[in-house]
Amino acid sequence: MGEMNTREIDIRAMALAARSAGRALALSTTAARNAALQGIAERLANVGPELWEANQADVAYATEAGIAPALLDRTTLNVKRLQGMVDGCRDVAALPDPLGEVFEGHTLANGMVLAKKRVPLGLLATLFESRPNVTIDIGALAIKSGNGVIMRGGKESLQTNIVLVGIVQEALAAAGLPADAVQLVTSTDRALVPQLLAMDDLIDLVIPRGGPGLQGLVKQLARMPVAYGGIGVCHLFVDASADLDRSIPLINNAKTQAPSVCNALDTVLVHRSVAGDLIPALVTDLTSAGVKMYLDEASMATLDAISIADAGDLLASATAEHYGVEFLSLQLSVKVVSTLDEAIAHIQRHGTNHSDGILTDSVASAERFLNEIDSAATYVNCSTRFTDGGVFGLGAEVAISTQRMHARGPMGLRELTTYKWIVRGDYHIRP
Repeated sequence: MGEMNTREIDIRAMALAARSAGRALALSTTAARNAALQGIAERLANVGPELWEANQADVAYATEAGIAPALLDRTTLNVKRLQGMVDGCRDVAALPDPLGEVFEGHTLANGMVLAKKRVPLGLLATLFESRPNVTIDIGALAIKSGNGVIMRGGKESLQTNIVLVGIVQEALAAAGLPADAVQLVTSTDRALVPQLLAMDDLIDLVIPRGGPGLQGLVKQLARMPVAYGGIGVCHLFVDASADLDRSIPLINNAKTQAPSVCNALDTVLVHRSVAGDLIPALVTDLTSAGVKMYLDEASMATLDAISIADAGDLLASATAEHYGVEFLSLQLSVKVVSTLDEAIAHIQRHGTNHSDGILTDSVASAERFLNEIDSAATYVNCSTRFTDGGVFGLGAEVAISTQRMHARGPMGLRELTTYKWIVRGDYHIRP
């Protein structure tokens, strides 16, 4: 892996350049920013071997370094993922431009006219692990929303990210926009992170996308506002009234469709009255898909000896450590509960306010769940896998925020803006 050392990177100079370029971006036309996004999409669609060679080098490095399988999967680029990046850029380009929107206007009794005008947040800093598509998602959303951005990805995807950011900067320049608006920290030296997190005079928002270690570091060191996202301990509760035949494929989708991502299912809670019918069928379905299941005592009691033998090593008794854990792999915990109250209490205790849902045909149970579970995405009869900026119609996302702030769930264009008051008068003087 080629690396630059700390002396070769002036992180403050990068921030100054990105902030200045971001101001120019904020004043640019919608057409120019959309042209840059279409240029990124076109370059990605016709990318040469340099991107694939860079990604192969990253995957080889990550494999040799022994990184977790979930991160290795996220690092690996393929044709489908590349096409998703292309489509994401085009989707963002097609979205309405949030900048300049004037809203909540009113006139005071003295004739002064007040309104709010939507403007960019300013300069963003994003820290993330693996997933080269994140580089393009963040770059595209920053460009369309008029924000400058400094990105620092994981060392396991450095070579890929260098190529991708180069593509973004080429497209910006071709559209007549400042290439410095989107920048990548090309050093893997961790000493640069504290420097970055101390520059609250230049950086307006930090967005860490990664595991507890990364988020803990940012919580400890960041001097500017932070939008935390990415850690999802996701639950589905199968209520007494749920359609069990339709619940099984939904649970399978939530667990197996993309097990290494933050909105993949981690725990299934099952109402005691339907446990005997659901759990044996669920075990057969999921273990045949390679899912290792951790069952509490009541769940295990619903199985006969043949079912247990058929599941083999993919079935184990659950302990306390199997609840409240983000597996990021083909693993799932199951627990029997007696009431909706018990299910809600379990999610409130073990969840991360990311994506949680109920499977039910009871309107009353659904409404209680929606009212009492405070997850950023709270579902009735849906797979948790739908928590995604593209799926929600946002084009892409910079993160999935689990905080109680202006941005919750997938953060798209509008979540990367703030507003300023516009006040028009006639030489008014306050009495």
